[in-house]
Amino acid sequence: MGKRGRIAPSVSLTEEERTQLQSYVRSRSMPSGLSKRFRIILLAADGLRNKEISEKVGLSRVSVGRWRKRYCEKGLEGLHDELRPGRPRSVSDEKVADLIHKTLKTQPEGATHWSTRTMADEIGVSHMTVCRVWRAFGLKPHLSNTFKLSTDAFFVEKVRDIVGLYLDPPENALVLCVDEKSQCQALERSQPTLPLGFAYVEGYTHDYVRHGTLTLFAALDVATGGLLAQSKKRHRHHEFLQFLRHIDVNVPAELDVHIIMDNYATHKHQKVRSWFARRPRYHVHFTPTYSS
Repeated sequence: MGKRGRIAPSVSLTEEERTQLQSYVRSRSMPSGLSKRFRIILLAADGLRNKEISEKVGLSRVSVGRWRKRYCEKGLEGLHDELRPGRPRSVSDEKVADLIHKTLKTQPEGATHWSTRTMADEIGVSHMTVCRVWRAFGLKPHLSNTFKLSTDAFFVEKVRDIVGLYLDPPENALVLCVDEKSQCQALERSQPTLPLGFAYVEGYTHDYVRHGTLTLFAALDVATGGLLAQSKKRHRHHEFLQFLRHIDVNVPAELDVHIIMDNYATHKHQKVRSWFARRPRYHVHFTPTYSS
């Protein structure tokens, strides 16, 4: 007769315990390792063997058996990592709290924001300690971001309209996202570019001749990623109308055209409105005010 392995301890759960474990497994904030342990117990309670559980959760059979045993002996507490011995903390909770408070509520004298070294001198810890605390709490005082809240009274309706076009475009129609980038510098290097070669990289001269600026008009086909584009010397409704005619020529006549664009004054000029009015196959969708 072949040898039989050890019989894994059986796991039984009350309805309340099962519900609790299932909520832990579904939680997005739960660490991955802990979520796997909870799933092991649920599968064990369903009667699966360690080998089967191992294949489902992606852990070794030994690990599955260990967490199964820990749960049978200690319950949920047994699934958490045990405290490990080590050097006691050198930075107290009070000092960490003071560091976080100063980071969020104060500014250093003569500077716009704290650096790890200025904060270290202020608190009396090493700059690496400041770095670790900031990383742990997601603090980045050296960075800033911009924002703008839309004041459009029809913000929700416009967002639904545009997102709906992106996600579910109408049949026999083309959805184009239209925009322009002004002040593209037309620069010419003072000497020819040196080509890429073995042991050296492509080379450009640091100086150049400026030939003014251009405006790039572009229409992105959101379904295919195709692009219609033109460059113009100026950025007025005349040039925008020329670009619209370029779109009209290149889009099959049997297709309706849904154009999504922002609220730039050029897009709402009376001549532009009249151009759209004479072409019923065009449908204009403006983004909410102050929105991209």
